[in-house]
Amino acid sequence: MIRVAGRGEPPTADDAPAWITGLLPDEWFTGRPDVTIDRDEILIIGTLAEPAHAAEATEADRAVAERGRISGFRETTREQRIRYARQIEHTYQRKVAWGAKAGGTTELFTTLSAPVMTRLRQPERQVLDTLVDAGVARSRSDALAWCVRLVGEHADEWLTQLRSAMGAVDDLRRQGPTL
Repeated sequence: MIRVAGRGEPPTADDAPAWITGLLPDEWFTGRPDVTIDRDEILIIGTLAEPAHAAEATEADRAVAERGRISGFRETTREQRIRYARQIEHTYQRKVAWGAKAGGTTELFTTLSAPVMTRLRQPERQVLDTLVDAGVARSRSDALAWCVRLVGEHADEWLTQLRSAMGAVDDLRRQGPTL
């Protein structure tokens, strides 16, 4: 099924984390990758082994070594990740993005930036303009993204409960009445 922009929803991806874990080579990550899914994108973040002697290094050296570990993973797996992404995109009709963690460092590779249309009244626009004028954001778009991230951080527990409740509603919808 080809997905036309603005029409319909992509197929369910409830089984995607398990399918992706089975698809990827076991030696890539130290455990099961984190798979985050929305209607536009699947983000796969795997944990890499920490660099040797990281515990003995200074904090700055450890951070540099972790970024080096992630960079090495990104380069050596590029072709395979492209092939896997094509399979995943074909199966789940969503773009695939990658990331990696090493120690305390997490880096995301190419991720999707989806345009979102909204209508804001003057008070909301003034908030965005203040963030731009203060140098917190480069544009209204960046300011809006900053606000969304801030709300997400501070309302995480509530958003988690809301997502759980929505999942229960989806389950009931799928079950439907029996005739």
